[in-house]
Amino acid sequence: MEMPTWDGPEKIGTKVRIALWLVSVVGVGNVFTKAQLREAFPGVAQADRRMRDLRDNGWQIDTKREDPRLGPNEQRFVAAGEEVWVRGRATSNGSRSVNAALRRRIMADDAYMCAACGISAGEKYEHSIETAQLDIARRTVVKPDGVEEVQLVTECRRCRIGAREQKADLCGLLQAVSSLTDRERTELLSWITAGKRRPSATDMIWGKYRSLPPDSRTQVEKILHSRNLT
Repeated sequence: MEMPTWDGPEKIGTKVRIALWLVSVVGVGNVFTKAQLREAFPGVAQADRRMRDLRDNGWQIDTKREDPRLGPNEQRFVAAGEEVWVRGRATSNGSRSVNAALRRRIMADDAYMCAACGISAGEKYEHSIETAQLDIARRTVVKPDGVEEVQLVTECRRCRIGAREQKADLCGLLQAVSSLTDRERTELLSWITAGKRRPSATDMIWGKYRSLPPDSRTQVEKILHSRNLT
């Protein structure tokens, strides 16, 4: 199908027209403002919302939350997704619209912490004055049958940006779990139940060892070798 014009006479929805406007007027990688969007679609009360709906079709449109370089009224058209002007592709690809109730439930399920790094909202990052901002991210999960499904997860802004293009390999993870020993499975289950990883005595010693200067590390190695030989 030939791509229609964003301001042409065709009878197409606002979401599709905005997608065409982004591709033909704004251009991938470029910044636009909310005012420019309103000027392009005068009289459309929910133009912002229709544009956000494009994210359900794989379109990436960043705000200041994802890209701190942007101003409060600026957005960046990062990447186009599905060709929503093609018949049948304007509908959601299976991901859900995140309303306030769903947002609260997802965050509660994740204990109001980033599922990737465990930081809480308002908590300072290590060695930084920056505080964490939590949001709901869409993560593509590859299921054991090969089907890809978009699922929702709580992530901080840092992790959300870093994991933007990642897919979660559920099948590979399940295979790795099945290869664990009984002791390792019990340990993993205890972390899952507690909602955090409990480091062993060896883990804690390793962390302290890594913080030592080289000469002191050598002393520790000598002691370990001498005990292993006895």
